Amino acid sequence: MIDPKLLRTDPDLLRRAQKARGESVELVDDLVLADEARRAAIASFEAQRAEQKDLGKQVAQAKGEEKAVLLTRTKELSSAVKQAEAAANEAGARFDELIKQLPNPVFDDVPIGGEDDFVVKEVIGAPRDFEAEGFTPRDHLELGEMLGAIDMERGAKVSGSRFYFLTGVGAQLELALINLALSKAMSWGFTPVLPPALVKPSAMEGTGFLGQAAQDVYHLPDDDLYLVGTSEVALAAYHSEEILDAATLPRHYVGYSPCYRREAGSYGKDTRGIFRVHWFDKVEMFVYCDPAEAAAEHEKLLGFEKEFITALEIPFEVLEVASGDLGLSAARKYDCYGWLPTQNKYREITSTSNCTEFQARRLNIRLRDADGVRSVATLNGTLCAMTRMIIMLLENHQQADGSIYVPEALRPYLGGADYLRPQG
Repeated sequence: MIDPKLLRTDPDLLRRAQKARGESVELVDDLVLADEARRAAIASFEAQRAEQKDLGKQVAQAKGEEKAVLLTRTKELSSAVKQAEAAANEAGARFDELIKQLPNPVFDDVPIGGEDDFVVKEVIGAPRDFEAEGFTPRDHLELGEMLGAIDMERGAKVSGSRFYFLTGVGAQLELALINLALSKAMSWGFTPVLPPALVKPSAMEGTGFLGQAAQDVYHLPDDDLYLVGTSEVALAAYHSEEILDAATLPRHYVGYSPCYRREAGSYGKDTRGIFRVHWFDKVEMFVYCDPAEAAAEHEKLLGFEKEFITALEIPFEVLEVASGDLGLSAARKYDCYGWLPTQNKYREITSTSNCTEFQARRLNIRLRDADGVRSVATLNGTLCAMTRMIIMLLENHQQADGSIYVPEALRPYLGGADYLRPQG
């Protein structure tokens, strides 16, 4: 949620941000009017309530005819106060409804445009020339089946389309990635957390996942709980309704959890294998900090992602996401896209977002320092989405015989193995 003061002090900033996102500029105008109506209604209610209290004191001291007149006025005012309170509540509800629809304002220097208008900031590593090596690369599913690592057929049998089993070295590979990711994160000062994968509506709404992303969310209506699409949700709500001592900031958490997504808008896309699935596991970084430190923390998160991908010896590029492709909560977002040989292009494997104070305001998370109490900033960053990273490892490190080279960083978590070899 934005700082409501912006509606009065700099509504043009909000209009620019909405235009950059390709969203409704009129929403800002509606909010300005709703804010004025809300404040006017509150002022009217408070004025009449104050008069009512004053009259109560006068009635207690009055006598005779004067008291009768005051009592008549008290009854009239009682009705008016109730009406004024109802009007203030209605105006407040209208304002709350509108302000929850307004995304976090993007930074002015974020690239303008939609999904294809990202800016490539950096390219790290070079794709292999499989033709020069004398063979055509197999895709991750063929390799996974040769290794006995991925079973899509039984995944569909048990759970439906876009589900899978990781078996044998596939399961071992995920566990190795989890352990490497957590080990790296702890070495960077992150506290490991195993958060719940089911959360209350307040957590989903607070992190902005019941807005534009609602169609991808699984809801359990009998319990009124949601399955998270990322552990960012639980990690963000971890300190909801709390005031944090500024001296304890920044706080760095790294969570591991299953993630669930309907992929409602991706019908027919990436249906082969485990690239786009309804369930996957992920290691996620999360930061609470002073808003003044948020930009620097964002660059650190990106640096950690780059270090992890580099350790896995995967060629990748770093993108800054354009304004129209940002989620509700992000003011700036960087993505890392790994090279996918069989598609001959880079595909998303990690992302990191600076959500400034937006989520913290919705979740009522604040800091206290010498200057008083104010909102914190929150940031998130994917360290390892397991299915995507397994795909990258299989395809980029495959050999002509179907075996898979194991990057040195992963070997301690795979019993020292330098290659994964096909069954039989």
